[in-house]
Amino acid sequence: MSKYEYIDSQKSDPANQNPVVKMCLWLAVSTSGFYDWAIRPQSATATRREALIARIQHFFEESDGTYGYRRIHADLGAEQTECSPELVRQLMRQIGLVACQPRPFRITTQADAAAAASMPDLVKRDFTAGRPGVKFVGDITYIHTWQGFIYLATVIDCYSKKVVGWSIADHMRTELVADALRNAAATTLIEPDAIWHSDRGSVYTSAEFRALVTGLGMRSSMGRTGVCWDNSMAESFFSMLKNERVYRTAYATKSQARSDVIRYIEGFYNSRRRHSALGYRRPNEVHYGYQQPALAA
Repeated sequence: MSKYEYIDSQKSDPANQNPVVKMCLWLAVSTSGFYDWAIRPQSATATRREALIARIQHFFEESDGTYGYRRIHADLGAEQTECSPELVRQLMRQIGLVACQPRPFRITTQADAAAAASMPDLVKRDFTAGRPGVKFVGDITYIHTWQGFIYLATVIDCYSKKVVGWSIADHMRTELVADALRNAAATTLIEPDAIWHSDRGSVYTSAEFRALVTGLGMRSSMGRTGVCWDNSMAESFFSMLKNERVYRTAYATKSQARSDVIRYIEGFYNSRRRHSALGYRRPNEVHYGYQQPALAA
């Protein structure tokens, strides 16, 4: 509440039993000093902070309450509003804005005990790439609805962190992950010998899926069973999805859940969500903004 709103409330509240004289006495200040403060024009700093708070609230609400001070600071910078990250943090605390918090990680992979032990890990926890189309990761998660579970398989490009392929079904058979990879191949470039990395779940070690990977000219790579860090990029995306959307929504039907997940992937994560690993740029911005280096003359 600003001082002007406070003064107005004092004047308009007939039930107020604490007149200015009494309150000034309690606070050991003069009434003349209070009235001098009351009619004094608001400072430029206070005016700027009020305007900044309004923009912070706008970006917080636009992110559906998912953005912390760093991402909001990046949004402010993009619109040429100058301020420090620490000031954004202080103002968010002042007005009670708290971004949703992640939940603990749980292992859900159903490993194939008969999978070939010789399957290499070509990524070794390095989820970076020099350009789009050379390194991809994938995984599966489940989403609860009142009609039962649906399952989501994703394909993420390590260069831009963009979800370039996805598939949703009410089963967790090989078709689920195969459809996600085919979707990626139809919508983005996959270079020859690109790396496909996943965990050792039975759908990923199946002969059908490995044949698809080979047919796309990709090399298979797998992390160790039950070690989330070996596929942490894929796990990180699911953590964001569930923390920022799924855990905050009760899905009555599978159709509702499917539509909402697609809306999050395409309408928010790929196109609008600022990614810390990308310097707080958006996945689509990085993915489509890549420029092939010019060849030397």
